[in-house]
Amino acid sequence: MGRPDLNRRQLLGGLGGLFVASSFGFAALGTGADALATGADTRVRYWNLFSGGDGSNMIAMLDAFRKAHPDIAVKDSTLQWGSPFYTKLAMAAAGNRAPDLGVMHLGRVTGFSPGRFLDPWDVDLLAEYGVREADFNPALWKRAVIDGKLYALPLDIHVQLCFYRKDVLKKAGLLGDDGRMVPVTSPDEWFDVLKQAKRATKKGLQTIGLWVNDQNFQWWFFVAFYTQLGGTWFNAANTEVTFDTGKATQVLEFLRRHITDGYADPGFAGAAGAEQFLNGSPFVWEGNWSVPVFSGAKLDYGATPLPPVFGKPATHAESHAFVLPHQSDRGGPADEAAHRLAAYVVRHARQWAAGGHIPAYTPTLSTAAYKALNPQSEYVSAMDHQATEPKVWFAGSTGILAQRVGPIVVASTLGSAKPETAARRMKSTLTQLLAMKNPMDGRTAAQGGAAA
Repeated sequence: MGRPDLNRRQLLGGLGGLFVASSFGFAALGTGADALATGADTRVRYWNLFSGGDGSNMIAMLDAFRKAHPDIAVKDSTLQWGSPFYTKLAMAAAGNRAPDLGVMHLGRVTGFSPGRFLDPWDVDLLAEYGVREADFNPALWKRAVIDGKLYALPLDIHVQLCFYRKDVLKKAGLLGDDGRMVPVTSPDEWFDVLKQAKRATKKGLQTIGLWVNDQNFQWWFFVAFYTQLGGTWFNAANTEVTFDTGKATQVLEFLRRHITDGYADPGFAGAAGAEQFLNGSPFVWEGNWSVPVFSGAKLDYGATPLPPVFGKPATHAESHAFVLPHQSDRGGPADEAAHRLAAYVVRHARQWAAGGHIPAYTPTLSTAAYKALNPQSEYVSAMDHQATEPKVWFAGSTGILAQRVGPIVVASTLGSAKPETAARRMKSTLTQLLAMKNPMDGRTAAQGGAAA
């Protein structure tokens, strides 16, 4: 499972200077490499997967922590994004060589054998350091709880957004009095907006970038709109598939229509969508991590959650979260310092928001400093309308679920499979996945899901 958006990030790195080559290898970043030489009383070993702009923001927060807590030395290391990171983390936990603190995508926690490869957080200790359940969105906190214990401490949510060029939409009469894109509440309204925007678009540009050939993006978009329709995946015990092929077909037809009606051009798939947006394309659906790039290009733009075309607001969301990789002797000063470090970063995530992410610590969202951020403050409502993957072991960022189902969505969007046929294939694949065993703990997916 390689890095799915390598070409995109290379492109954006060229455009905004935000992504660096060191993200594709193992590197120690910041002053963490000198942690052993500080003479501090306690050392915390911390592994993460943040590079480029995110890496710079994380380093800034770690350096602030070091200044505030000179008695704690932080040894931070950045590992290769994606499967290599999770593989190394699992091997370290299994071999009792795990770091004191780590980062994971929240959707991957259920499959990481909590209790075996992950240790639970001491919520009382977190509370001592200023972090409590009441400070988080209830649905987000619940995703981090397994078997009644907190196995992940959310840092943020990162969401799929509808970016729009205000200059083009103003010309098309699609900006409201508040300077934001006019609201839409149905597929027909959305395609009317695209039709009007296309008339105001410079020749040679597509109307909207959709990453039509990318299995991860197409899967994320599908999750958002399927959630808007109230679609479900499995029963409460995760023993039966409840996937609704009728609702899935509606979503697939909606995605496909962007191409058949001429608004998304497969010739501008992938990273070219962001490039076209920079050149004047009215819309692009991208992750919030593109905010620093578009802002760096000094565009007059806005960003909203994906349009609620099926009535119920919902946009795809994942979360970076702090975890405690299993240590047979966890406890003592290093463990307490890991709790203190994670709580500090979560509570001081204003710097993290600069990368486009929505801080999970809700008191941050009500501050004047956060409200002054644009376009972040425009899409902060996404925190209350998260469309997430099902809580099963094979889900999570670029996980097995996306690998198996994502290509089916792509086939439908590009027209090589009819939407209704693709919907049936999706349900069949979900059935197959539910019957698979989690290689991390040997239990069946149904048992693992029930425990979640």
